[in-house]
Amino acid sequence: MTLSTLLLVLLSIVVAVGLSFYQYLYKAKDVSKWTYLLAFLRFSTILGLLLLLLNPVFTNSKYETIKPPLVVVVDNSKSIKELDATKISLNLVSKIKNNSELQDKFDIQIYQFDKDFSLFDKLNFSGKQSKISEVGKSLKSIYKNKVFPTVLISDGNQTSGDDFVYSFSAVNKVFPVVVGDTTRYLDLKINQLNANKYAFLKNKFPVEIFVQCNTNETINSLLSISSGSKVISKQNIVFSKDKSAQIVSVLLPAEKIGVQLFTARLSSTSKEKNTYNNSKNFAVEVIDQRTEIGVFSTISHPDLGMLKRSIESNSQRKVTIVNPQENNNLTKFNSVIFYQPNSSFKKVFDASKIAKINSWIITGSATDFNFLNQNQTYYDFKMASQKEDYLAEYNPNFAPFAIDNIGFEKFPPLENLYGKITEKNQTTTLLNASIRSIKTNSPLLSFYETNGKRGAFLFGSNIWKWRAKSYLDHQSFEKFDLMMDKIIQYLNTNNQKKSLIVSHERFYNMGDNIEITAQYFNKNYEFDENASLSIKLVNTKTNSVKQFDLLKSNNSFKVNLEGLNPGKYSFEIKESNSKSSYTASFEVLDFDIEKQFVNANFNQMKQVSMQTNGTVYIPNQIDDLIKKLTVSEEFPTIEKSIKTNTSLIDTLWFLILLAVLLATEWFIRKYKGLL
Repeated sequence: MTLSTLLLVLLSIVVAVGLSFYQYLYKAKDVSKWTYLLAFLRFSTILGLLLLLLNPVFTNSKYETIKPPLVVVVDNSKSIKELDATKISLNLVSKIKNNSELQDKFDIQIYQFDKDFSLFDKLNFSGKQSKISEVGKSLKSIYKNKVFPTVLISDGNQTSGDDFVYSFSAVNKVFPVVVGDTTRYLDLKINQLNANKYAFLKNKFPVEIFVQCNTNETINSLLSISSGSKVISKQNIVFSKDKSAQIVSVLLPAEKIGVQLFTARLSSTSKEKNTYNNSKNFAVEVIDQRTEIGVFSTISHPDLGMLKRSIESNSQRKVTIVNPQENNNLTKFNSVIFYQPNSSFKKVFDASKIAKINSWIITGSATDFNFLNQNQTYYDFKMASQKEDYLAEYNPNFAPFAIDNIGFEKFPPLENLYGKITEKNQTTTLLNASIRSIKTNSPLLSFYETNGKRGAFLFGSNIWKWRAKSYLDHQSFEKFDLMMDKIIQYLNTNNQKKSLIVSHERFYNMGDNIEITAQYFNKNYEFDENASLSIKLVNTKTNSVKQFDLLKSNNSFKVNLEGLNPGKYSFEIKESNSKSSYTASFEVLDFDIEKQFVNANFNQMKQVSMQTNGTVYIPNQIDDLIKKLTVSEEFPTIEKSIKTNTSLIDTLWFLILLAVLLATEWFIRKYKGLL
């Protein structure tokens, strides 16, 4: 309470005494005990009102000691078990956690990680992937603007994610404790294998294999690729000190339709401690046809090159750019794209109608909209000669096929002529058009299906900017190219709409995220979000059966089957009300990435410590680490002053007290006949 407030309180007491004295005692002829009681009540009431107006506040100060956090992060992946370091890791955690000196100095906080980063719960060392880079990113987010040490207990073997050396904050020291055998053993290894998921019958498909051998001597090895008991390819590889890693490229024949399983194996006469990482299984689905898309245009534009690159990112597609004035033969195309059509497109438009080939019309500032009014029946165009930029607005209720919002609202605007676009026949809009923030109630990207024929409209050019923006946002063209692939897939299929549509892969590696997506449509072909979908999964070898419900997610239903053992599986998805069903199969390939390591990655863990000015340790040096942390003055305890302001009076209860005082005074005066 300040001095001025204290003086006002004293003045309030004086005023209350003076007024009560004047009203009841000054010049009073008959003074009794009731008079003194009434004077006291009046004094209390006046003083209470004055204090209520002043509302004096007391300031209390207390001090709180804040210890710096000591972050302990433990590797819970399967590779720790494979390197026989589970007991060592548990002992290290226990020793740090129960050390009294560390407890006095630090707020010890323990986390664990495999492919995810989480609070310490129970270490079972069964994580199927190691993502050490996620540790650094998570700690930056959790401990913003804090200085703290991190003890990282791991073998340093990462199986997914970015380079973890640079994921940790450089201002916070990391003290790695490397568990697992750091002795260098001879190890032949297939690091990575790249192969397309699809190949075409009677063609050859490429396979790229990254092989490695940690040796200082010359080692002769044999790389073979087999399918079943048949060896398809053999190649001799010589490793040396200066040539410890090599890339081998081979072409394999696609001889049978369907999913074909292959095994790449690296062998040598030298003995190894770990031979599990000498082989890798992979699969390729061989298909017997390739779809070809014709892009017709009379102008040169960056969109044409983008369409070709994006569509051909799927190896099943081939794009041919054609001038309609030079060639109007559509017989070899599965679907066509008419880019900014004009009157010279007349023959190819007529040919597409006769052949009933699905088409995608893309318009722009060079489009002849009068020609379009005469040669299609889905939209009526009343366009001016002025150009306009149109932004995209995603329609989440779009149902013809499953497509995610890849950030359409953030994409650059498309260029088209300004005007009014009126729907004549039924279409379904995926993207609506807006000018800046003003909605135009006109479509930007729409689709239709009539009597088994499908088509699409995109009202704007410069879609190449969309692909570029998608790359900037995601560091990959994958999301945009997947969207384009789904549009082409829709155009290349003339099947009638199915009520149950399921999306899945034909094969997965063990440890992959096995996610199956389904959509169910009612009789009006509208997405039914109240559908009840379930999946029955059967292991074809053991005949074991599992059943799960599919969960609603945006405009689809999903189920995650993570954790399946290698083998072939058949499944049936059924909608309980309509009894609609879908049956298919997939295969889980035997590939455990956590078994690929023969020793701990000491060098990379040392790089982490050097990057953050920390120190790397091995388990028998844990006492040295504890001593260093306890005596270090880099992580001081902070004493924090907390001031709280407390009001002298509680307004509600004080008002009740004043009411009681006034009521008591009134009743006494009434009783004594003073009113």
